[in-house]
Amino acid sequence: MTPTIAPRVRTLVLLLLAAACALLAGAGPASAHAAVTGSDPGQGAVVDKAPARISLTFSEQVAMSDDSLRVLDPEGKRVDTGKPSNVSGTTYAVPLHSGLPDGTYTVAYQVVSADSHPVAGAYTFSIGAPSKTSVSVSGQSADDGVVGWLYGFGRYVSYAGFIVMAGGAAFVLACWRRGSGVRPVQRFVVSGWVALTAATLALLLLRGSFTGSGKVADVFDLSLLGQVLQTKTGAALVSRLLLLAAAALFIAVLFGAYDKREDAQEKRDLTFGLSIGGVVVAAGLAASWAMSEHASVGLQAGIAMPVDVLHLLAVAAWLGGLGALLVALYRAPADAPVDRPAVRRFSQIAFGSVLTLIATGTYQSWRQLGSWSAFTDTRYGQLLLAKIGLVVVMVGVAWISRRWTGRLAEAAPVEAAAVREKERVGAGAEPAGDVATAGAGDKAAPAAGESDLDSDSDSDSAEHPGTERAAQLARQQAARDAARQKRMRDADPNRFGLRRSVLTEAGIAVVLLAVTTVLTQTEPGRTEQEAKAASSSSASASSDTGASGALTLNMPFDTGGEDGKGIVTIDLDPARVGDNEMHVFVERPNGRAFDIPEVKVEFTLKAKDIGPLPVVPDHIATGHWSANGVQIPMAGDWQVDVTVRTSDVDEVTVSKNAQIG
Repeated sequence: MTPTIAPRVRTLVLLLLAAACALLAGAGPASAHAAVTGSDPGQGAVVDKAPARISLTFSEQVAMSDDSLRVLDPEGKRVDTGKPSNVSGTTYAVPLHSGLPDGTYTVAYQVVSADSHPVAGAYTFSIGAPSKTSVSVSGQSADDGVVGWLYGFGRYVSYAGFIVMAGGAAFVLACWRRGSGVRPVQRFVVSGWVALTAATLALLLLRGSFTGSGKVADVFDLSLLGQVLQTKTGAALVSRLLLLAAAALFIAVLFGAYDKREDAQEKRDLTFGLSIGGVVVAAGLAASWAMSEHASVGLQAGIAMPVDVLHLLAVAAWLGGLGALLVALYRAPADAPVDRPAVRRFSQIAFGSVLTLIATGTYQSWRQLGSWSAFTDTRYGQLLLAKIGLVVVMVGVAWISRRWTGRLAEAAPVEAAAVREKERVGAGAEPAGDVATAGAGDKAAPAAGESDLDSDSDSDSAEHPGTERAAQLARQQAARDAARQKRMRDADPNRFGLRRSVLTEAGIAVVLLAVTTVLTQTEPGRTEQEAKAASSSSASASSDTGASGALTLNMPFDTGGEDGKGIVTIDLDPARVGDNEMHVFVERPNGRAFDIPEVKVEFTLKAKDIGPLPVVPDHIATGHWSANGVQIPMAGDWQVDVTVRTSDVDEVTVSKNAQIG
């Protein structure tokens, strides 16, 4: 690598890694892929009798442990008995103690969705009448803290390691077989194996804490590790480790026996065997992701999993091969540079990989989004748009690389010059311009680019003949050889242009991989929209007085002052003509209950010119007001007006219509 390029490359890599870490850091609460679509009793509900059990309905299948569903009384003591069970479909329940006293109870849940991501939350309901509660459930889930960040970073490293290892090995076998004997390429592929192995072990240790308490101290809890090994994700990680053992054998043969084979027929046979074995191992590694994450659940899982495997293999062939090509262009010896046919073969493979990515990516997008609106209305769709944009930019840069490939001069003249120069060095002659002679017994003058310190140390070493002098001359010769190799690598301007365009591609690939990692941790757009629709249906059912005998209205408000935004919820039971019980709940936009100076409610039936009928509820608990004996004189489409005052001067009235009676 030339002295002027090296600092720029290091700076670019550091910037790209910083961008990747920033993207990974943003993958917090949105990583929940299952959503609660219903509960019994419902959130904020007030029931006359203590229920025998609590049930939650999710948008997809979830995995539960003994403590996944907890019900706490107003003093914070657990009142649930037994283990949670799957009662039907995606509904899970836990039994309660009999004869529970009146008061407000908290339901806390922490489960793992079918695509391996943790989901946590809490809500309250009341028996008889609401009361104060000492329970405070944190809104932070287990994947939001240090363990969550480490787990996300481990996923990024595992993807990167797989791409480097599989793509680099494929580049050597399919494009540049001489690369099996090039040390920088060997280190590149081996580093991918090391990164994937280390990341897989780390994910296995972090998994228990990631889906549980989120505490760093639990990372090395062997009991949690035992539980992880019994899950689908744990089995996938163990399978990945076993396949990595086979990959280690593959790499040892590729860079050992394969490189040393000289017989053409034997090398062809070994190439065929390594190709088949490499594809099988790489496909197995890709399947360890496909069988435990997004592709394994939801619509057409039987088709989605092999498509996902093909997608990952295409990514590895393109991006991993690109990294290997970059290493070859910058670090391959000058007397054995990556040749034009190898670059052309990789260009063809990359083109085929891009076509495969377009086909499989289109199917995955349809499966995970389901509608055009999900592109802009969901976080998954927005990230997918960013990924598509990066791919388009990267393909544009790749097109520039193809142009440089077409212009690339044949390497033969450079190789011939290198051979001639090595012969001259072997014969005892120094390259012109590199060494100046000054008579018999003269010491070697500094080569172009060498420092004066080399010349001074050469003078000092002249006083100490023997091994020290020989070592000094050897160091000088090595420095001259390195400088000569750099000059020969940069001799062809077309090759230099190709190196810069491939470096740009690799930089975009780092960011693209970061976005992809965040995408795999984000709730699919289709699931998010289905969960919203299910929640809306549940709310509509609650509003249907004939079906449930209760009315629930949610109304956002903004008084315009400091801390003036929130949501006010009106619960009217049984929402019929005559006496009704009304509860008012005020929450911040993040779902936390909070108190305000005043809240008033009015009912108006404009069709019959009745009202407004004012109701001033009594304050019960934080963010909770209640009123009994609310009279609804006639059935009809009533307008419910709620006046919210958040300070002495900040006040607003929000309205909603509902069928009552």
